[in-house]
Amino acid sequence: MIYWRGKGVNGMTTLQDTPRASRLHIGLFGRRNSGKSSLLNALTGQQLAIVSAKPGTTTDPVYKSMEVAGLGPVVFIDTAGFDDDEAELGAARVRQTERAAQETDIALVLFPPEAAGDAEALRFAAHLREMGRPVLAVVSQADRLADGGTARVAALHAAARVPVLAVSARERRGMEALRREIARLLPEDYALRSITGSLCREGDTVLLVMPQDIQAPKGRLILPQVQTLRELLDKHALVLSCTTDKLDEALALLRRPPHLIITDSQAFRIVHAKKPAASLLTSFSVLFAALKGDLAYFLAGARQLMALRAAGGTHRILIAEACTHKPLAEDIGRVKLPRLLRRELGGEIALDIVSGKDFPEDLTGYDIVIHCGSCMFNRSYVLCRVAEARAAGVPMTNYGLAIAALLGILPNVALPETAAA
Repeated sequence: MIYWRGKGVNGMTTLQDTPRASRLHIGLFGRRNSGKSSLLNALTGQQLAIVSAKPGTTTDPVYKSMEVAGLGPVVFIDTAGFDDDEAELGAARVRQTERAAQETDIALVLFPPEAAGDAEALRFAAHLREMGRPVLAVVSQADRLADGGTARVAALHAAARVPVLAVSARERRGMEALRREIARLLPEDYALRSITGSLCREGDTVLLVMPQDIQAPKGRLILPQVQTLRELLDKHALVLSCTTDKLDEALALLRRPPHLIITDSQAFRIVHAKKPAASLLTSFSVLFAALKGDLAYFLAGARQLMALRAAGGTHRILIAEACTHKPLAEDIGRVKLPRLLRRELGGEIALDIVSGKDFPEDLTGYDIVIHCGSCMFNRSYVLCRVAEARAAGVPMTNYGLAIAALLGILPNVALPETAAA
């Protein structure tokens, strides 16, 4: 779990502090020495990546967060060449490039002046399109072509069936056109997704129940709480926050019940028992199920989780966390959720727990995948995991929906519609 503390002027969070998972991810892909790192430096106007004539200078993906005029907060992913043939090490680099593709919102596939190797690059571009990624083909090093890349652009446009631009990193030519084209390729709903969706509007009173235990060190809040609070303020909602032990006092302060109560999922049982009948109830994790994942699939997964109780036998469950923090006492993913699963499902439970970007290539054999809220991942990456689970025929849900289902309160939990509200 990530914790957040603003670092901008007067303690305010600046655009530079936008969490990586909330930034537009732009991936640069191509063969070795196709000019990816040079293009990144030219596009950003900074020497962010090491440039060398030696093939394979970039090994692991390099992530660079910054602001780009017309695009806002972005993260560029400079990847290793997908043609790396250096035995096991090369294969590992290619796998890392494939993983970077899963995080990518918009893909730039580079084609150097020489047409040799185009078939491989075209296959990779087609692979990205099959993943649902907008793809822009870029003729790099166009200053080396007598016609500035005009003929190469026409040929690639016919072959790749995607937009194609010619650029020169050395001459800084075509950078503004490239930025405009990236902006044009933005998914229509990219900037419209809302954390709270239609659950509240201007003037609504919203109560945030935020336990401050060992999981939230002094002076910091977990990132989903910060992002939700900011959105509520932007919506001009009236926001009140408290810890679980002060819930009764917070409710007593209000002349009428809050329109919406958002709680940490770990406090679902207590808050559900005390909430006014007129108040909607949800959790930060449930909100992020819709923001980052496939809410319908996660909701179906939560219901299928409860079917395991009647099935009996041994239940094989995968718990996946986005963050890689050191486990603390009463860790939700490693202690609290497993304890709740054993108590409510009965039978034998075989648990596998993974963190960060570790995720099994083969999900067959699992009865269900339970994912965290994914505040550290962007939506493209989470949806890739959902697609893998769906392809394997394995249900998937997230912490908040799973806890609500296990407590028997899932029908009483308010679910967001994530379109702009």
